[in-house]
Amino acid sequence: MSEDLAALAAATEAALAAADDLRAWDAVRVGVLGRNGSLTALLKGLGQVPADQRKDRGAALNRLKTSLEAAIEGRRVALDGAALDARLLAEKLDVSLPPRPGLPGGEGGIHPISRTLEELTALFGAMGFAVAEGPDIESDWLNFSALNIPEHHPARQDHDTFYLPAGADGRRPVLRTHTSPVQARTMLGQAPPIRVIVPGRTYRADHDATHSPMFHQVEGLVIDRGIHLGHLKGCLVDFLRAFFGIADLPVRFRASYFPFTEPSMEVDIGWSRKTGELGKGGDWLEILGSGMVHPRVLANCGIDPREWQGFAFGMGIERITMLKHGMPDLRPFYDSDIRWLRHWATNPLAPPSLAEGV
Repeated sequence: MSEDLAALAAATEAALAAADDLRAWDAVRVGVLGRNGSLTALLKGLGQVPADQRKDRGAALNRLKTSLEAAIEGRRVALDGAALDARLLAEKLDVSLPPRPGLPGGEGGIHPISRTLEELTALFGAMGFAVAEGPDIESDWLNFSALNIPEHHPARQDHDTFYLPAGADGRRPVLRTHTSPVQARTMLGQAPPIRVIVPGRTYRADHDATHSPMFHQVEGLVIDRGIHLGHLKGCLVDFLRAFFGIADLPVRFRASYFPFTEPSMEVDIGWSRKTGELGKGGDWLEILGSGMVHPRVLANCGIDPREWQGFAFGMGIERITMLKHGMPDLRPFYDSDIRWLRHWATNPLAPPSLAEGV
């Protein structure tokens, strides 16, 4: 390599070593490899070199170009790594510290689903309900058969339910389509009286503005002696009026059919179809399903229906959250859009309570 090429290599290496950020690095890169760079000028002047020296000169320039490109890229990688390390150090967060509400970005806020779960626990807890939980993957028997859902029921079809590969017994486990299997588990594992709510994730093959393949439900179960429809109606009317914060919220019960309850009822609340306001107007909006636990379900779970009676109900957590806060679309719940989360998040240091309101 001739003296001018060696000098250019040395000068470039020195300039790269002195570049302490990407802006300085880019200035070195452009000064050497850019359209008017020093190495580019030497390559353009190759035609002026005598013919007998041109081949050796060209080979030397190409070797220098390869060497300098590698050096420049290596310095960029090093500067990128240093910049990332500095950023990580500056943005370090101790996750063991409590959240800091009230920051401009809304960090530490509670997701609307989590907030609704807290409110449900507070409201039903005041009525004497405990919280029961169960696995997301259930047996066909617990998810369907124990709940009096027949083999030919549409809910058992593949277009509605997510099935897993069959086990040794030939039966296919399912991603639970409702939280009702936990009711069966509770009745099988606990002697009456029983009073539980079952919040949790559920799964169905559906996805649009008001449906998600994964969503949340809460179900309630009461088993005791002498339970009747009046207890069910009183429980749900008190809950709905407290949850939505409307003391005179109109509530009506409408005859329906569910395999696991008899009699079965859908519950509607008053609202205005025109404005969407709850408790106003002359329209009705279906909000949840309920009924008296079917005697076959009690018998399937080892409880004598001649001695014990009970009621059950279930509702979608996303649905009641959307209604309470006026949210028009279900899908943003799971989009992880920080702008949406900042808008709807609630203060983590203000948990729901019956004294201060939910």
